[in-house]
Amino acid sequence: MSVFAHLVEQLADLLQPFFHASATAAAIVLFTALVRLATHPLARATARGQRARTALQPRISELRAKHARDPERLQRAVLELHTEAKVSPFSGLLPGLLQLPAFFLLYHLFSNATIGDGRNTLLDHDLLAAPLAGRWTDALGGGIFGGAGLVYLALFAVVAAVATVNFRRTRRAAAEIPVQAGVPGQGAVGRVAPFLSFLTLVTVAVVPLAAALYVVTSTTWSAVERAMLS
Repeated sequence: MSVFAHLVEQLADLLQPFFHASATAAAIVLFTALVRLATHPLARATARGQRARTALQPRISELRAKHARDPERLQRAVLELHTEAKVSPFSGLLPGLLQLPAFFLLYHLFSNATIGDGRNTLLDHDLLAAPLAGRWTDALGGGIFGGAGLVYLALFAVVAAVATVNFRRTRRAAAEIPVQAGVPGQGAVGRVAPFLSFLTLVTVAVVPLAAALYVVTSTTWSAVERAMLS
């Protein structure tokens, strides 16, 4: 934890001439961008895998029709098809899983009063009027349109805009995959999945502002990245 705190402090020192009192917040955004840049090759591979999986849908539909009465044989046939095409049905999970440690590091760093044997001085830093260690409920103490409240309103606006873009993209993708008979819950999943994008609003509201900045930056990066790779 102390090593990670030192990294954030060094980035903040580099950015201080440009962002002054908000340099630590800018350092978190820069750190997030560096994490996403490091995982970009995986995102490109995921995009290629997604296109390959989409191309396999007609053949998977044929297999479902052929093995409708034998679920185990169908499962083996689908796995064999993915293996033959060198496509992993779980490849899209890897970029997200690799980002979780960075998010939890930020969460714990701005949730603990001490680092090692010393006081956590990062808790003293703000983004404009909002403490990086604070949460939305803390900001409401000064009113929705107070200094800290306006910071959160800006973050919510960005997240809502990105979630709307992701909602439309996910709904289009779900509409392109026909509902298959004998696949329990597929239709319900297709209807619910687009709305999962808006869960980011809940995350931003309940985690420390520093972690919320990571989430907002990362989700915005993802939206732009998917648009470029699609």
